Amino acid sequence: MDDDLWALIEPLRPPWPTRSPGPRPVDDRLCLQDILYVLHQDVAWQLLPLELGVGSGLTCWRRLDR
Repeated sequence: MDDDLWALIEPLRPPWPTRSPGPRPVDDRLCLQDILYVLHQDVAWQLLPLELGVGSGLTCWRRLDR
């Protein structure tokens, strides 16, 4: 995803809670790239390749749900 597209999308994302439990959240930009990959390739969230950078399809699915 190029910087111009991210500059349009970034203001639309919901803010993080000031104190969210658990580990530090995955970068929104990386997560969005993986969400778009799953939707474009029509693969299951569980089959998201780890090489893409986020590490878990469940993480991306939760972020999309949020």
